[in-house]
Amino acid sequence: MTSNVLFLMTDQHRVDTLGCYGNAAVATPNLDRLAAGGTRFDHWYTPTAICTPARASLLTGQAPFRHRLLANAERNVGYLEDLPPDSFSFSAALRERGYNCGLIGKWHTGTHRTAADFGLDGPDLPGWHNPVDHPDYQAYLAEHGYPEHKITDEMRGTMPNGRPGNLLAARLQQPVEATFEAYLATRAVELLERYADDGKPFYLALNFFGPHLPYVLPDEYFDLYDAEAIELPASAAETFEGKPPVQRNYSAHWAFDTMTAEDSRKLIAAYWGYVTMIDEQLGRVLDALDRLGLDQETAVFFTADHGEFTGAHRLHDKGPAMYEDIYRTPGLVRVPGAPAGQVRDEFVSLTDCTATILELAGCDPAPAVDSRSLLPLVRGESPAWDDHVVCEFHGHHFPYPQRMLRTDRYKLVINPDSVNELYDLAADPDELRNAYDDPALATIRDELTARLYRLLRDRGDNFHHWMTSMYPIGDDVRENPSASRMETTP
Repeated sequence: MTSNVLFLMTDQHRVDTLGCYGNAAVATPNLDRLAAGGTRFDHWYTPTAICTPARASLLTGQAPFRHRLLANAERNVGYLEDLPPDSFSFSAALRERGYNCGLIGKWHTGTHRTAADFGLDGPDLPGWHNPVDHPDYQAYLAEHGYPEHKITDEMRGTMPNGRPGNLLAARLQQPVEATFEAYLATRAVELLERYADDGKPFYLALNFFGPHLPYVLPDEYFDLYDAEAIELPASAAETFEGKPPVQRNYSAHWAFDTMTAEDSRKLIAAYWGYVTMIDEQLGRVLDALDRLGLDQETAVFFTADHGEFTGAHRLHDKGPAMYEDIYRTPGLVRVPGAPAGQVRDEFVSLTDCTATILELAGCDPAPAVDSRSLLPLVRGESPAWDDHVVCEFHGHHFPYPQRMLRTDRYKLVINPDSVNELYDLAADPDELRNAYDDPALATIRDELTARLYRLLRDRGDNFHHWMTSMYPIGDDVRENPSASRMETTP
C-alpha cells in the first residue's frame, strides 16, 4: 500500500486552462506530466463553488449541509465560521496512525481554528489572498535580498454605485523568485525534505492562493500570452434572459460591462499567465519528490477548490450561478503501480479525495460519510458508480440556497426564491439557454426533479422539504415535512 500523499491544490482554477484537458495555448508541462503518469478525471466536481465550504468538505469527507461551515468568513452573514470541535478530519486520523502531516499555503477552513488545530505542520497563512505582509514571507524576502511586494497597472471596473471595482489584475514589481508562489514552493520543498529525513509516512499539502483573482504577476507572466489572440468565451454573450436575476446583479457587482472587450481579453491572458507560473512552481516540488526518491512510494493529487468565471457569463470570481465554469474542476491522481495515462469519465467529487487519502493510509474511510474512494477507478477497475453528481450552494455576500443535479447530458438547478434552471449540455454546452419551461423537456425536467428530491432526502439534506410541496416529485414521498404531532393523519 502506498503510504505517502502529496496533495497539490490551487484556488479558483478553470479546468480548461490545462494542456492535459485540451488547451493547446497554455503551458502547463508539469501538470501534463502528472496526468500522463496517472489518471485524469474528466467529470470532477466541487461540492460547492466557494472556498471555505469546499475545503471543509475535503477535510471532513462531508457535504457542506452536513458539516455546516457554509460561507467564507470575509463575506459571512451569520453562518458558522469554524467546524464544530467534534468534527472528523482525515488529518487527525492520519496523525493517529503515525503520519507526519503538513500544509503549506492556503488554509481558509475557519477563522479561529487553524491548520495546526487539525494536526497540520506549517506556517499559519490565513485569509483568501496571498498574505504578503506575513512575517514568514517577509523573512523569506529578507533572507534572499528580494524586494518587497509592489504592484502597478491595476485593472478594475466600476461598481453600480460608482465606486472603483474589485482589483482584478496588476503587474507585480518583483522577480519570479520573490513571488508568494515561489515562497510557497520553497517552503513545501523544505518540509518535504524534512519529512524524507524523518522517515515516517507523510501527508503534505501545497495549497496555492492562485490563480484566484486578483491576477498579480511579474511582467514575464503578465505579458506571457497575447491578449489580442484570445477569444472571449462564448458565454460572454450572456443576456440573462430567463435566468435568475441574481446573475445580472453579480455581473454588475463584478463590473464586467464597465470594461472593454480588450480589457476582458487581457484579464484572460493574465489568468493564463498565472496558471503557467503556478505550474512552474509545482514542477519544483514534483522534481524534489523525484530527487528524494519518494516518487514510487507517494500518491500525488492535483485539484482545485472550485473554478473561476474570467468573463464567462459576463461574470468574474464565483457566486450563485451553478455553471460548469466554477463547478467542474481539474482532478489528477497518480498512484504508484496504477495505470498511467488513464482517463476516467465517472462523476467524482473533491470530497472523494478524503476517503481515497484515508484508504491510502490504511485508515477507516467510514467517517468520511459523503466520500467514496477513487482508488478502484485509479487502478483501472470498473466498479458500479453513480451516473450523476449533486452540488450545493448556500450564499456569498448574502444567503442564497441552491442545489444542482448534473447528469451526463442535463443539469437541473433549483433556486427556491427565484427561477429554476435546466440546461441541455449536449445542445447548449455554454449554458446560455434556460430550458426549464421548455415543453419539449418537461418530462425530463420532472424526472430530474424527482430524482434530485430523492437524493437530497436520502442523504439527509433538508432542502428536500421545500421541494416536497413546490415541485413534481413523484409518488416516493415518505413524509409530510409540514406535519405536526397534532394531526391524526399523515
